[in-house]
Amino acid sequence: MTLTLLALALGYLLGSIPSGYLAGRWLRGVDIRSLGSGSTGATNVLRQFGKGPALVVFLVDVLKGTAAVRLAMLLLEPLGTPLGTGNWTLDAGVVAAGLAALAGHSWPIWLGGKGGKAVATGLGMLLGLVPAVGLACFGIFLTTLSLSRIVSLSSVVAALSLPLLMLGSFASAGTGLRPAYLALALLTTVLVVWRHRSNIERLLAGTEPRLGQPKAETDPG
Repeated sequence: MTLTLLALALGYLLGSIPSGYLAGRWLRGVDIRSLGSGSTGATNVLRQFGKGPALVVFLVDVLKGTAAVRLAMLLLEPLGTPLGTGNWTLDAGVVAAGLAALAGHSWPIWLGGKGGKAVATGLGMLLGLVPAVGLACFGIFLTTLSLSRIVSLSSVVAALSLPLLMLGSFASAGTGLRPAYLALALLTTVLVVWRHRSNIERLLAGTEPRLGQPKAETDPG
């Protein structure tokens, strides 16, 4: 239990590293939450500061999610059955650490609970946990983005595909159903969609900006 709580705390702290906020402070001396969409994620950084800073923020946010689950694996695997064998207790501990990283990114304690929308950190979490699922989600995101030029739509479509991709990974790997991983997929989908609820309203109204427009309210961070 102590190691599980430690994994959760470290997951949250990793997720809460405010990369987008720090980019704004270091580059312009501004609080990015007062600019554009108000999010600390990579798309708002792209809109305000350009491609280079946005790429760095995106990579850091991805690494936060990957580091959270990999660190949890290192902490928890010595406790019993090796990860990857469907052990519920260990699966649940690692999944909880990943969700803690998403919570840290979305509601960072350092910024009064106002962070990003958890897509990049969620991608990193998946890449660390089930790489094939993470890559498939990223591919769906990029495909949708190339067709629509709308970041929020791409994020939501990728999130909605996650539970099906996770189920497919069980079948292809022959491991059987892993409830903790499926719960992770469902909770991640709910979190990403909920964080994009204002974007969804604009999508339905036909007013959501596309990449290349001077002002955007979307942010996958």
